[in-house]
Amino acid sequence: MSNEISNIEPLSKAIIVHDLQDSFTAHTSVIWAVGRLSEALESRQIRVAFTEKSTNVSDTALKIVIAGPDSSFVHSALTTANLSLPTEAESFAIAVSEGMLVLSASDTRGLIYAVLELADRVQHGSSIIEELLSIESFVDKPANAIRSITRLFSCEPEDKPWFYDKSFWDEYLTELITQRFNRFSLALGMGYDYGHDPDVHDNYFCFSYPFLFDVPGYDVKVTELPNAERQQNWEMLRYIGDEAKRRGLHFQLGLWNHSYIFTESPNQNYTIEGITPENHAEYCREAIRVLLKDFPAIDGLTFRVHYEGGIPEPAYEFWRVVMEGTKDAGRRVEIDMHAKGVNDELLKVALATEQPIYLSPKYWAEHMGPSYHQAAIRDAEFFQPVNPTMGMSSITQLSRRFTRYGYADYLQQDRQVGILFRLWPGTQKLLLWGDPAIASGYGRYSSFSGSQGVELCEPLTFKGRKGSGSMGGREPYLEQALQLPNRDWLKHKYTYRLWGRLLYNPDANPVSWQRYLHSEFGNAASSYEQALAHASRILPLVTVAHLPSAANVIYWPEMYTNLPIVNTAASNLYAFDTPKPGTFGAASPLDTALFYRVDEFADDITQGFRKGKYSPLETAERLEQFANTAEQHLSQAISQAPDQEKPTFRRFAIDTAMLVDLGHFFANKFRAALAYALYERTQDRAQLEQALAFTRSSTDTWRHLVSISKDIYKSDITFGFTHHVRGHWSDRLQAMEDDLAVMENVAIAAHEAVEKPLVTEKQAAAAKFLQVRSQSSRVVCSHQSPGKLRTGEALDLLLSVSIPDSSANTRFAAATAGLKVKLHYRHANQGEHYVVVEMARQDDSLFLASVPAAYIDSPYDLIYFFEIHDSEGDAWMYPGLNEQISNQPYYLVSIS
Repeated sequence: MSNEISNIEPLSKAIIVHDLQDSFTAHTSVIWAVGRLSEALESRQIRVAFTEKSTNVSDTALKIVIAGPDSSFVHSALTTANLSLPTEAESFAIAVSEGMLVLSASDTRGLIYAVLELADRVQHGSSIIEELLSIESFVDKPANAIRSITRLFSCEPEDKPWFYDKSFWDEYLTELITQRFNRFSLALGMGYDYGHDPDVHDNYFCFSYPFLFDVPGYDVKVTELPNAERQQNWEMLRYIGDEAKRRGLHFQLGLWNHSYIFTESPNQNYTIEGITPENHAEYCREAIRVLLKDFPAIDGLTFRVHYEGGIPEPAYEFWRVVMEGTKDAGRRVEIDMHAKGVNDELLKVALATEQPIYLSPKYWAEHMGPSYHQAAIRDAEFFQPVNPTMGMSSITQLSRRFTRYGYADYLQQDRQVGILFRLWPGTQKLLLWGDPAIASGYGRYSSFSGSQGVELCEPLTFKGRKGSGSMGGREPYLEQALQLPNRDWLKHKYTYRLWGRLLYNPDANPVSWQRYLHSEFGNAASSYEQALAHASRILPLVTVAHLPSAANVIYWPEMYTNLPIVNTAASNLYAFDTPKPGTFGAASPLDTALFYRVDEFADDITQGFRKGKYSPLETAERLEQFANTAEQHLSQAISQAPDQEKPTFRRFAIDTAMLVDLGHFFANKFRAALAYALYERTQDRAQLEQALAFTRSSTDTWRHLVSISKDIYKSDITFGFTHHVRGHWSDRLQAMEDDLAVMENVAIAAHEAVEKPLVTEKQAAAAKFLQVRSQSSRVVCSHQSPGKLRTGEALDLLLSVSIPDSSANTRFAAATAGLKVKLHYRHANQGEHYVVVEMARQDDSLFLASVPAAYIDSPYDLIYFFEIHDSEGDAWMYPGLNEQISNQPYYLVSIS
């Protein structure tokens, strides 16, 4: 780096002041980031010069000073801007002072973020120097300590092309650190669930060690794997880790499977030799020692420690031996245990390594819901009685069943482990997603009850899973113009940007993602943002309200396998997880505290009452609103787009239109299922006619969805070998038409009946609940949560009610007459049920209830919400979900 500054042309040159004698700013990763900034400036025809000192630098060019937190430049610039640099790790500051930009941070990674923030503004700006000098000074700090992306190798023919492509990794890892992720996890062996998948077809990297290196003292090999390929695998893994570290990313290696033999798999493509039950654990221990010794870029290891990783439960001794391999690494190595089935004994085994231990529970089962953590798990997840046929999975499936799909009982305040939530890829595997509101919500709630953050399974995770893939990479598009060979992540650049920046700071300035949209889509940027935001709320809402299966290998709402409305005693494609009779109305919501099952709602209202949970009608209305609003903005975006044929715009327009159709489809499925459930209970032919009409409408919508996707996406998009997770939208249509035909036959039979049924009590009882009440018709509730509480103190909770026009005393009295309020509370432990108490009415507008001191004397934080019933039979939850479904619909009180 030269200290010489050549003649400077005004507004055409930038001088970067970067002191390489300062160990803080001379870190390898900072130097790399400064190189990226320089490249960005040069690409915009701004010549760059470097100096290590700022003296004698002309004022006729942009000056960028990169300095440590103790620099006088930093102190002066921040003082002038009335700012102070946060002390939290990864915080940074960008300040404009006297015509120069000053960049500083609390640590190396923060400084990388600051430099790359400038590079990003240069890349997506227009009048570059003017825009940089007009930056309003600011500081930023992370809301979550861990913001991670997992990329999975699950299919040999589809994943080898990108795995071996160094340029892919250079671009991809650069994007992650630019968008403020701080961790990259490469997952190996995650594609199979051993306890459910005895027939393994594609086991490349499943038992990872012998695919990468030899372990001294063990004659273990992959029979079909050439030595040269094993060496190539090792060199590529080293390259990935080194490049992640060069960019300042934490590198996590996921070793999800430890089974080495698949005795019931005659079609497996690779055979492991040299492992026996006697040397299995010791070999794994020594392999980890080799891995950590010869691969210093590894910062952590992720293990799946329940039976789906191939090791029967309980396996305390096996894991004790294996984890010993981390003890003498000579450095900090994080051990992340996938939380499913973990108990105290296994935690003791992990803690004995004296390495930092993390548990990674699932955020929303194996799917994606709204931003909050589910208020209650499904009934099927609670403790199950012992079943002697489930010996391999006795802990996970039985005694600790409630650990399978959420944070379970892991959030004790005195825990010795970190908590990292993992967001699995069941809801959307393929189509675009991008909602700033929901991403911001995840930024707020990924630190739930003192947790450390979140890891996202990226788009297309599990593509080609379980031997279902084909040669040619992950490409899902038929049309060549839309294809992105070996660069599937480029389709989702906006998704990565939203997640990374809003997990870092949930209150990030919208400009940080809007500048990308403006540079990419011009005048259509705002409409693009709004269309995709509303469309992206559709499937998370469907997921939380309708969950035929918690498993992502079975339930894929994006390419929905039809669950019939009419019970025909046909085989239930979701029998693994959906209660009998296996109809749409029988399927459980994912959050059973806040959402009604269709049949449950029908049962309640035909008996003359309803709970405060969101009804199928309310869910349908909200889906319709999301779809309609997205459709309006999509139309505007199409009319505003400077180039409608641009591939990035076409991918957006196609996927958004498909998501709109999915919104309409599911809205009418909910309505049809409820109407049919009411017909079954009341024999009301009007309800049957409605069910038929809504079913026709949903089927027509699916036909339209097929027409959109038919010549765009391949005819067999595979995320597994079973029908549920492969194929095309057109494959699902016949089952929907069959369901419609069955309902039409029911309607014909009903009309041929001689006598028309009389109006029954059940019909009359249900009638008043079949209109969705608007928020404006309900009383307004307000509550001040304490936020924090001392252990053992009783908690008095007050809820006040009012109406918008508080001066109308008569109207207020009428609105609040007969009002009843229930308090629901439990610990932040999903293994518990709620305590429900009726609140005492203090006066016309105030309700009171207490949580006893003995209940507060707990190692868990407290969750609570209110259920309001009015005199007309309406009921709702408070605080409930906001319009964007991005908030936390309950209160969390920290107890210390």
